[in-house]
Amino acid sequence: MSSRLNPDDQQRVEEYLKLPQHQVERRPFRPWLLLGVVLIVVISMGFLSRLLSYLAL
Repeated sequence: MSSRLNPDDQQRVEEYLKLPQHQVERRPFRPWLLLGVVLIVVISMGFLSRLLSYLAL
């Protein structure tokens, strides 16, 4: 895919992206871990709401 920037602007963008603060190593995204955390939070909030409704009545 060709760039729509002129060569000078493209060179500035490449220099900016080569700076150390933009070269951070990240852990790979793990969707199953995210799904597990979301499910645990939703289930615990459901149990908490049932407990509170039981105690309120």
